Amino acid sequence: MTAKPKLRIILCAPRGFCAGVVRAIDVVERALQIYGAPVYVRHEIVHNKYVVDSLKAKGVVFIEELSEAPAGDAPVIFSAHGVAKAVPEEARARNLFTIDATCPLVTKVHREAQVHFKRGRKVILIGHVGHPEVVGTTGQLPAGAVTLVRSTAEVEGLRFDPEAALAYVTQTTLSVDDTREIVAALKRRFPHIHAPPLEDICYATTNRQEAVKRAAGIVEAVIVVGAANSSNSQRLREVAEREGCKLAQLVPSVDEIDWRAFAAVRSLAITAGASAPEILVEQIVDAFAERFQIAVETLTTADEAMFFPLPRSLREAQAV
Repeated sequence: MTAKPKLRIILCAPRGFCAGVVRAIDVVERALQIYGAPVYVRHEIVHNKYVVDSLKAKGVVFIEELSEAPAGDAPVIFSAHGVAKAVPEEARARNLFTIDATCPLVTKVHREAQVHFKRGRKVILIGHVGHPEVVGTTGQLPAGAVTLVRSTAEVEGLRFDPEAALAYVTQTTLSVDDTREIVAALKRRFPHIHAPPLEDICYATTNRQEAVKRAAGIVEAVIVVGAANSSNSQRLREVAEREGCKLAQLVPSVDEIDWRAFAAVRSLAITAGASAPEILVEQIVDAFAERFQIAVETLTTADEAMFFPLPRSLREAQAV
């Protein structure tokens, strides 16, 4: 019998669920407990098929637009990514019962944009076109009030007067390094631009990128567990590649691993995006254990103790 090749596995920490994702999933679970099925959720509650499918099995119906929600008392939950102002306005017009599971750190960005607008500043949003969080943040203000930029090249193309009243906010799930470069470009072109009082990129995104950055330099390959439409997961793969890791794969589950690519690998780091549950990481480690003689260690770069309470409406309903 051929001996299994040895493989060193470094588990990045922190990884996986952040406080905003935990809260969003808890909102849906609690709504099911209190109100029973069906519960409607506008857009994926978080960008992860495993999470979405497990909630579907419990009676959650995922919709993309409010028009798909029937009239009645069934709760309609807004996802962790946040929504444009027009969405709750439409819900009120239809007398729908809604629960907002928007991550509080996304809500913070919404409020910053609103304050800047009220103070007469033009708002520049650093983010990715079409991402639900960007759609929600842009939708806090009137059409045309937010200018989206994705790169330093787009900053150079802005046509604002250098002395114009400007402010910037950012999507919460961006690459820390890329965003730093874009912010530096904004400040060079517009020295008086207003910055957020605290960085908009969320603590979980920052912490996970830092752990991958540390691990990528000491392993031959990196696996990021997460969905292709998860912005923070895609950024983790990019961080690993930027640090020189030649084999960095984003996989939604163990079923999507290209085992041929890892045949000669003897050191591997594994992390997970902020919306990926730990069970998916465990399944991947188990699958490697079937093929390799593994030695697992953990690389920890931060301790996370962040907690966000449930929305007041759910806390009050639970107390009744």
